Amino acid sequence: MKPLPTVCIVGLGYVGLPLAHGFAKKGYPTIGYDIDAGRIGELQAGQDRTKELNAKELKEVEMRLSSDPKIIAEAAIVIVALPTPVDERNKPNISILKAGSKTVGENMKSGTIVVFESTVWPGTTEEICGPILEKVSGMRCGKDFFLGYSPERINPGDKKHRLHTIVKVVSGQTPEVLETLATLYGSVVKAGIHKAPNIKVAEMAKAIENAQRDLNIGYINEIAMLCGKIGIASKDVLDAASTKWNFLRFTPGLVGGHCIGVDPYYLVEKARSIGMNTQVITAGRAVNEGMAQFVAKQVQDAIGASEKRILVLGLTFKEDVPDTRNSKSGDVIRTLEKEAHAVLVHDPYMSSATIKRNGWKPGTLEEGPYDAIVLLVPHKEYLALGTEGLLGATKNGGLIYDLKSVLDGKAIAKAGRKYLAL
Repeated sequence: MKPLPTVCIVGLGYVGLPLAHGFAKKGYPTIGYDIDAGRIGELQAGQDRTKELNAKELKEVEMRLSSDPKIIAEAAIVIVALPTPVDERNKPNISILKAGSKTVGENMKSGTIVVFESTVWPGTTEEICGPILEKVSGMRCGKDFFLGYSPERINPGDKKHRLHTIVKVVSGQTPEVLETLATLYGSVVKAGIHKAPNIKVAEMAKAIENAQRDLNIGYINEIAMLCGKIGIASKDVLDAASTKWNFLRFTPGLVGGHCIGVDPYYLVEKARSIGMNTQVITAGRAVNEGMAQFVAKQVQDAIGASEKRILVLGLTFKEDVPDTRNSKSGDVIRTLEKEAHAVLVHDPYMSSATIKRNGWKPGTLEEGPYDAIVLLVPHKEYLALGTEGLLGATKNGGLIYDLKSVLDGKAIAKAGRKYLAL
């Protein structure tokens, strides 16, 4: 029986770590490389700060983890799982991906297949990453080494939709590479493999998945704004509309994170580079980018102009995860602070010291009562408290703002507090 190829995962974050674990569990000789020596030390001690894997899962497989890039040379297949964020002007920033490609090129051996999982605009793998690998390795792409692309579909904090339960899209530079990668990923992913006809198709597919969600949420956010102007609850409207079989229910709110609020800009950038101006994609982004200011204004209008003491609950980009990447809670806080309000912040996934390092003042429900409590991220810890848990921390006549409409608004109003939801 032919021995399994050695696989090296470059980047051990939310995407790379579960991927390395999956291959190791299937018996592949697995290497994990990350530039952060501290991260490597934590993982070797059985601690995953992303909470994607627990200590038992980390210890149940054999993975060689290192911050020394020379270890890459041992792999036949190198999978690059590095972040591709946007900058302060919302321009795609692939500097980390370029640096990672350089590191791989400096250390890979002849015959290596290099697979990219990062979200990029179509053409990035072959037109940017491939040439970097060629330049630093001195090898020829398509002859001495080969390219593949298989977009990540990890949903942080989701215990149902995991690596093995999500259909994996794979693509390769040659038919032989495609088959090799389909076999590799197919051994781990139970949900099945979709073979894209070429790398650009796979790159484009990944980008439009999250852009579609961004547009749908943008539409619902605009509907929520309109409902507010009319004086009706958006949740009531969505409850009614959802009774139709083909209505797609999305929830209004802040759009952050590493995917939905970022990937559309990669499509916009590609369109600009070939002389096309996007309209629908850009419009959806504009609505969602403005939601933090809209939410802050709703709170401001409800509590009045004089200085108030406010507790904001939730700093992460979504519930029940420690991930703060591109979170829009900070924009809400900054806007309220500009109105001279005393804003305190709490998140069960962040220590007081971490909150302070991010520039906020930590606070707790026990330090109430507050003039307003703003529930931005409905972590399970907050839901466990229930509506009653927030009432006691709010002054009589004070505001409880419920971004995701998870609280009992009637009970809040009956208790003599103002209730407001998006």
